[in-house]
Parts: sequence; C-alpha cells; structure tokens
Amino acid sequence: MPLKLSLKPGEKFVLNGAVVQNGDRRCSLVLQNKASVLREKDIMQQEDVNTPARHVYFPVMMMYLDEAGADKYYDEFLRRMSEFMSVISNPVILAECVAISKSLMAREYYKALMSCRRLIEYEDERLGHVA
Repeated sequence: MPLKLSLKPGEKFVLNGAVVQNGDRRCSLVLQNKASVLREKDIMQQEDVNTPARHVYFPVMMMYLDEAGADKYYDEFLRRMSEFMSVISNPVILAECVAISKSLMAREYYKALMSCRRLIEYEDERLGHVA
C-alpha cells in the first residue's frame, strides 16, 4: 500500500537514511514501496535524549532508521526499557512497554517507535512539561 506524505514548506524527513528537505511550497509525495520514513517532528537528536522515556525512544528510532544494524541498538533498548519499567507503576504504561518490546521482537520498528511517543507523553505529563 502506498504511503502519501504531505509536506510543509521547508519540512525535513529521513528516507532510508537520507535527510530530504521540501522546497518552498507544500507538496505531496507518494512512496510506492516499503521504505523507512521519519518526519522531522519524530526525529530525536542525541542531545535531546535527556529523560528516561527518551532514552527508550532513541535506540528504537535508530533501529527503525538502520534496520540492517538494528541488533547493535537492541541491548541499549533493553537496558533503558528495564530501567524505565522498574520505576513505573501505571498498568497501562507497563502494558505499553510490553507492547513495544513485542513489536521490536517482531521487527515492527515503526509501530514500536510510535508507541514510544506515548511513553514520552506520559512522562511529560508527570514531569509537568508542556508540549
């Protein structure tokens, strides 16, 4: 099934590891085959990895962007997810953590990445961060 991306002027995204930037007008792209695509808003820079949930998100993002090298990020994910789960008591969030782990084991990296966004939202609510 094709993926349609509607891009704002100047919006960046990563396509199979290449950073691509839209020109000065809105545009739509249709990707006809499977590709690793990550919009600018979902890309996390190393310097932004400053909370436990973000420490979980980052290796998952790297697995998605570098699927061939995903194994080298998996140990970091396991360590960070274990740390995160050890301080969480909310059963809904704990179930989300288990779902993320299952998605990774099934190599469903994008699904896991989007679930990690919910961990960040939960954490931001608890820490009083405003989006």
